[in-house]
Amino acid sequence: MDPDSFRSRMSGLAFGNVMAAAARDYQKELVAQEKAQASGASNQEVDLDDLMDDPELERLHAERIAGLKKEAEKREAFKRQGHGEYREITEGDFLGEVTGSERVICHFYHKEFYRCKIMDKHLKSLAPRHFDAKFIRLDAENAPFFISKLAIKTLPCVILFRDGIAKDRLVGFQDVGGKDDFTTKTLENLLIKKGIISQIKDESEEDETSGERGRSIRSSVTHDSDSD
Repeated sequence: MDPDSFRSRMSGLAFGNVMAAAARDYQKELVAQEKAQASGASNQEVDLDDLMDDPELERLHAERIAGLKKEAEKREAFKRQGHGEYREITEGDFLGEVTGSERVICHFYHKEFYRCKIMDKHLKSLAPRHFDAKFIRLDAENAPFFISKLAIKTLPCVILFRDGIAKDRLVGFQDVGGKDDFTTKTLENLLIKKGIISQIKDESEEDETSGERGRSIRSSVTHDSDSD
């Protein structure tokens, strides 16, 4: 065999050995990685099992479930009492409605008064969000006895009842800025301040002020509070 051919063959052989060694090392590295991953997964499973058996975690989970169940039962009880929607009632229903719930918001309105329609819009929006209070409306024309008893002189008039007793009232729009374009959020904050509804812990809705800013609810003429 001539020297050049021998050197070429030996060089090829050396290259082959290097590649074989590299292949073996690569295979070893892959096996090592697989073992490490398997070991990590096994440890993770053990950790999760430990968590599932943690008495403190089980106690917190049980408390959470009990809290959710209690809240659902409370909400269902409110719903049976007429909470969660803005409802029309009659004078004959009035006493039963205001004494049937701890907190009641009753709007005395006149169907022809523009500002009563604005108040209706906001109360209708709040009712489904505040289950802790009952939202109702009563046509003042059809309730002369209670209009007299409650000394209602100006409409819209929203009376706030606690345990069947009239505790406070909103007359016209004087408590919400005196203008027709107040926001539902403004009314909501006022009712929260007066203690008739509760603050929602987790607000998912944006303040509607941004959506209603610059937009007014007006008729072609400026209205003051309507008299009954």
